[in-house]
Amino acid sequence: MLRLSGGAPPDPDDRYGPFPQPPLGAGHLSAEYDPRPSAVREARAEVRRQLEGWGLAERGDVAEVTELLVSELATNALLHAASRFRLTLSAAHGVLRCEVADAGRRVPQVLDAGASESGRGMFLVDALAQRWGCHQDALGKTVWFELGTCGSDGCGQRQP
Repeated sequence: MLRLSGGAPPDPDDRYGPFPQPPLGAGHLSAEYDPRPSAVREARAEVRRQLEGWGLAERGDVAEVTELLVSELATNALLHAASRFRLTLSAAHGVLRCEVADAGRRVPQVLDAGASESGRGMFLVDALAQRWGCHQDALGKTVWFELGTCGSDGCGQRQP
């Protein structure tokens, strides 16, 4: 059962108790952007506002990493799909999940960062996210990543 904080006091037997949660009713954000360069900046700003509203902006470097990775995925959507894209952000049980969906069919690849001035987006996602992936459907693809938000040892670290 998925429960967000707020309302009743936490159950001491709840195994998710130590993980900060967004307020009740605020655990999800979805916004759509037109394919223009300012959309990347707008998506970053929306992410920052949402994380501040959820009280997650002060949790280590969660906000900075989230903004960076959202910026990379949004830029990829603009460059490679040239379509509108949808940003979805959700937080529950110590995990922040970000998704960027676009009309493109090309699956992202992690490239060696090297000395090139481009092609580092998925390298950064792979290096900084706890987990990430991509799934395709009839409308295009969705690239997602997850970060830990709990601040305890091992939270937010890559899972084997």
